[in-house]
Amino acid sequence: MNIRSKLIELAETNYQRFQKSLIPNQENILGVRLPILRKLAKEISKGDWENFLRNGEEEYFEEIMLKGMVIGEVKLPLEERLSWVEWFVPKIDNWSVCDSFCTGLKFTKNHRKEVWKWLLPYFQSNREFEVRFAVVMLLCYFIEEQYLKEIFPILEKIKHDGYYVKMAVSWAISKAYIQFPAETTEFLHTNSLDDFTYNKALQKIIESRCLSKEKKEAIRKMKRN
Repeated sequence: MNIRSKLIELAETNYQRFQKSLIPNQENILGVRLPILRKLAKEISKGDWENFLRNGEEEYFEEIMLKGMVIGEVKLPLEERLSWVEWFVPKIDNWSVCDSFCTGLKFTKNHRKEVWKWLLPYFQSNREFEVRFAVVMLLCYFIEEQYLKEIFPILEKIKHDGYYVKMAVSWAISKAYIQFPAETTEFLHTNSLDDFTYNKALQKIIESRCLSKEKKEAIRKMKRN
């Protein structure tokens, strides 16, 4: 299968335009929808996937996205899969590849303890999308009771100035609030987050459909000027 030709064949001009408007500084987008890419990743994972990962082209956004999806699809022992995840992370240079990659790493649900330990160094990276990767992994798989005491100090210690890091941290806090409102409220009253991240977290909480008007109003009053 010629992956490049297949992607060009599956591309949609209108969707390409839409994606370019959402993902800044990405001019190399063909415009292939995510469900179609996931289906293609499943096909690749059943064949010579390793050759595709090592030698497949990476000129287009979708070619990189596809490699991340294949890593999530292939059946591998944990250590081997984590080494492929580690291999892929430096290729992430936008929020869309980052978030789609993380949501595809569903094996994490069965190996939380090992993946958590493996993930911890990424929170301290000086690279914007390595930190975002760690935070999105956290919000996808680790907003669980047994990790709550670790999650908030980790999020608070992240001092990276990257916009996509701050947005991921605020998203993680808002998700924690929906699942653990009391513990998250306590954190919101005592944290040392920068104003932008803190206020964005409140905004994301308020945007949730799960909250009553009264709770939204209470959160709104917590905003920093």
